[in-house]
Amino acid sequence: MTHAPSAGSPSRQRRRTRGSSALRALVRGGPLVPAAILLAVFLIVPIMWAFIGSFTNATLTGVTATQPEWVGTANYERLFADPDFSLSLWLTLVFTLASAVIGQNVLGFAIAYLMTRASRRIAAIVGGVVVLAWVLPEIVAAFIAYAFFSREGTLNQLLGLVGLTGDNWLFIAPMATVILANIWRGTAFSMLIYRAALSEVPPDLMEAAEIDGANGWQRLVRVTLPVLRGTIATNLMLVTLQTLSVFTLIYVMTAGGPGNASATLPVFAYQEAFRFGSIAYGTAIATVMLVIGAVFSLGYIAVLRRAEADR
Repeated sequence: MTHAPSAGSPSRQRRRTRGSSALRALVRGGPLVPAAILLAVFLIVPIMWAFIGSFTNATLTGVTATQPEWVGTANYERLFADPDFSLSLWLTLVFTLASAVIGQNVLGFAIAYLMTRASRRIAAIVGGVVVLAWVLPEIVAAFIAYAFFSREGTLNQLLGLVGLTGDNWLFIAPMATVILANIWRGTAFSMLIYRAALSEVPPDLMEAAEIDGANGWQRLVRVTLPVLRGTIATNLMLVTLQTLSVFTLIYVMTAGGPGNASATLPVFAYQEAFRFGSIAYGTAIATVMLVIGAVFSLGYIAVLRRAEADR
């Protein structure tokens, strides 16, 4: 005859422990439920809706605007055979690497590091000037950059003062101008991140390295940078994802031109979806952007976890 487990049996105790653990986890995670719901409603659902739409022939106007048909992978087949997409993908990588991974990250760290070695007044003035570009609305910053690089703009006026002849830099060097504009506007974020991180570097490590005879460069490379490895990975992830989605700055300055010479993926997706009316094709481009952003994020997260494990 089989007997039911007693109240103090190991199996019942394990079930009771699992139940109490689940209850504690639910209580701890309760405040996150509204955030998770908002995230699902305003982020996950639109992403899934857009992903499904990329497999249709939806357009901005016409019959297929209200009654799109399922076309399978036709948009993606067209996309990967489109030379304009290949060019846009290349321009996006160049723009991101030059203006975010190298420009904003390196310049932001350099300014933050120099601020730690400058007087408090000089550091405050430099920090205020750098942050000023960051706090401007993107549309305002874009018009300022346009006015600086245009044919009759500030840059050519300054060149004229020293006897040099300027040109329409937005036409002859569109990618260079938007890269410089994005560095100018976004460097403040990296500067603030690194300024806070540098203040947390243990002074005793720097003093020990100095006693061992390490010069300033050696202390930076062998002490400061290894300590900040997690911060560097976090900052790189944030500025990369932000730069991948830059649209207003480029569209105001060059509108992706001349031709498609500065049409990064956000601009290219906008042109296809709203200028040429192919909503589904533009959505397919946006989906590829999402995948690229996810790849960058996973890579940075792996580096960040490794940095945390080495602490």
